Amino acid sequence: MKAATQATSRDALASIQDKLPYTRRRVLAYIRECGAHGATCDEVEIALEPPISHQTCSARFTELRNAGQIIATEHRRKTRSGRGACVHTAKVNVQMEMFS
Repeated sequence: MKAATQATSRDALASIQDKLPYTRRRVLAYIRECGAHGATCDEVEIALEPPISHQTCSARFTELRNAGQIIATEHRRKTRSGRGACVHTAKVNVQMEMFS
């Protein structure tokens, strides 16, 4: 990555850093509300009010998956664009406080 691109990425992250825990909690709370039905990233993007961008939602899914908070299932559902997307469910008995 070129230096200017890296600097831009760092600046973008710094501009939203204080909102990340709140957004992670919102995404996880919605997936928990869905229960065993789970949710795709696309479904979460449009369900939250106000809606969040795909880039923001996708990054929070990755963080939650890496932290063991959500689990990718074998199920897929169509997105708004008609493509298949992985359905995720919340891991049971997970502490949300770690994202405060």
